Amino acid sequence: MASVHAIPSIEERFEFTSGAKRNLLIGGAIGLALIIIGAFLLANGSGHEAAHGAEHAAAAGADHGATAAQHEAGAAGGHGGSSWMTRIWANIWLNAVYFTGISVIGMFFMSYNYLAQAGWSVVFKRIPEALPSFLPVTGAVMLITFFLGGHDLFHWTHEELYDASNEGFDAIINGKKGFLNTPFFLIRLVLYFVGWYFLWTVLRKASLEEDQIGGLTNYDKSVKYGTAFLVFFAVTSSTSAWDFVMSIETHWFSTMFGWYTLASWHVTGLAVITLMVVTLRERGYLKAVNHSHLQDLGKFVFAFSIFWTYVWFAQFLLIYYANLPEEIIHYKERFSGYGGIYRAPFFINLILNFFFPFLVLMTRDSKRTHSILKLACWSIIVGHYFDFYNNIMPGTVGANAGFGPVEFGFILVFACAFIWFVSAQLAKANLIPRNHPMLEESLHHDIA
Repeated sequence: MASVHAIPSIEERFEFTSGAKRNLLIGGAIGLALIIIGAFLLANGSGHEAAHGAEHAAAAGADHGATAAQHEAGAAGGHGGSSWMTRIWANIWLNAVYFTGISVIGMFFMSYNYLAQAGWSVVFKRIPEALPSFLPVTGAVMLITFFLGGHDLFHWTHEELYDASNEGFDAIINGKKGFLNTPFFLIRLVLYFVGWYFLWTVLRKASLEEDQIGGLTNYDKSVKYGTAFLVFFAVTSSTSAWDFVMSIETHWFSTMFGWYTLASWHVTGLAVITLMVVTLRERGYLKAVNHSHLQDLGKFVFAFSIFWTYVWFAQFLLIYYANLPEEIIHYKERFSGYGGIYRAPFFINLILNFFFPFLVLMTRDSKRTHSILKLACWSIIVGHYFDFYNNIMPGTVGANAGFGPVEFGFILVFACAFIWFVSAQLAKANLIPRNHPMLEESLHHDIA
């Protein structure tokens, strides 16, 4: 075990073994098989599901007594025979958004550490540095999904909503067409991923060059581009949340939703980083990581799980207090809409993302204990999947949602692909940056 007085060798190379690759391929194959089986079952039961979807959507519209509810319920449950395919698209979109957040938070974590000139995180810096390598995958998946299934997922893509002479004309959605239109949406989607990935490649290249030549040139360059990313992400973290998630329920909006999604992405990314540090440490890597590093990571996870809860509660309280029909529809659908199928995920979300990590990470020693850190991180990783599930599924598939082979299959496929890309990136460089100017500070990090 590393201590501040006995510094181990910083020469460590992660080995992405053939066995690990084989296991990931098997996991991906199992996930694909589950998707095929699930799609077959959904397709054969599509007529039954569609009928129930329409019934629940109509009931939701009647209960809410609002035009907004009718439009959103119709968009979610009124596709008839195509409802099973909508569930496929919705699951692809959900996992792409979820893993996009985890990936981009690696860049976010590096950037604010560069801007703050923080030295404590240097010894495990290569882990968040590897996460954004998955962004091209999720970006491509989202682009393809929008082209093929966007009409099923996003109600605002229906042309009849904008024709005043048409029976389906929607004045509210028509008022948003300057922002919510297909060409501008696609431009923004491409801009997000190109901007995030380009800035990451600059930082990654500078980091690898720093390993070879040392000096401050690449560090100064990293600070500059990391700051540029923070400025860019300050805007795009909110606008991407509006586009990827909030625009699904086109009538509903929240001015806090950008912060809410960033908080969800951020704490999930921190949980993934912490889990990877602990896992690698248990496998004999990252010997320079000591209990003080683990405690700081645990404090980050603890603090931002509370921050996410604060934003969640602030959004909920304002909407509850105002009690406006066009706002409370979002929560009514999740509490009592569609036969109450979203009530359980709603409360699981709160338990896994706040109550459990809050209770287990309160003490100092818990943040230094591998098993407790892993429990808390897994709770947050699973919990925030439910968070995005609860934000995306009601507006896309409505009463036809559920947890079955399709859901588990897509989670497995995306997770295996994510681990593959991150592992391949970790194997490309020394696990500890050799010539980082703050390496000594990180090696001697002590908050006893």
